[in-house]
Amino acid sequence: MSDHAPKPAPDEAEHAARVVPLTPRPEAPRAKEPLWRHLVGDVLRHERRTQERTLKDVADEARISMPYLSELERGRKEASSEVLAAVARALGLSLAELLARAHGRLAPAPRTTTSSVTRLAPRHGRTPGRHSSELRLAA
Repeated sequence: MSDHAPKPAPDEAEHAARVVPLTPRPEAPRAKEPLWRHLVGDVLRHERRTQERTLKDVADEARISMPYLSELERGRKEASSEVLAAVARALGLSLAELLARAHGRLAPAPRTTTSSVTRLAPRHGRTPGRHSSELRLAA
């Protein structure tokens, strides 16, 4: 007799595909990112108060209404670049300074993992060396 005896035919239940329900992986709670209008509004209010100026004074100089400036400072309105530039000038700032200060209020961005980073091809066909700077974009 052979050691390789025929195996009995499996019933249909053994051949049926197993269905494994997928449950979403719980995500770690994320810190809520601030809105740009809130950051800009905080900078406007901080700068105005540091200069000990009133809403009316700055609004008049920027040629906008006092209630509108108040809404901007509270982050309730999105201002156009022209309005932001006018308010910045009224506070003795350039638009670039205002935006840089707002950017400075952002928390540092979390480090990305290599798997979520796209490396750009080097210019002029050069292969980046170990110590060369690379431009990385998050996917």
